[in-house]
Amino acid sequence: MLQVRKNRLWKLIIILFLSAGGISLILFSLNSKLDLFYTPSEMLIADIKPGYRIKLGGMVKNGSIRRDGTLIEFLVTDFSEEVPVTFDGVPPDLFKEDSGVVILGYFLDGRFEAEEIFAKHDENYMPPELLIDEVKA
Repeated sequence: MLQVRKNRLWKLIIILFLSAGGISLILFSLNSKLDLFYTPSEMLIADIKPGYRIKLGGMVKNGSIRRDGTLIEFLVTDFSEEVPVTFDGVPPDLFKEDSGVVILGYFLDGRFEAEEIFAKHDENYMPPELLIDEVKA
């Protein structure tokens, strides 16, 4: 084999090796930052490892919100199953009963311990400032 072809072959092997290493680092990094999304029905049948951070999505059950200072307890439902949730902090303004919610946290001992709450709204959402201006007009 000619020296030029050997050099090209080595360059190709090095490029492939470095590309495989880079892709594996990217996939490893993405896997460690991945937050899976579950509904209450999926969460109760899934085999979730303790200490694994996940997202729970559903609707806040009507009449289930209980507040004790900054501690909030409520139920999230997908209208077939319910999951009890505990959150210690200040929820977003859109958090209320019968509204959509996505919660980031940990599922421990049959209870979801929330770190953060993301309240969802429909496509017709208007900020409160605009609603006040419409009422005045």
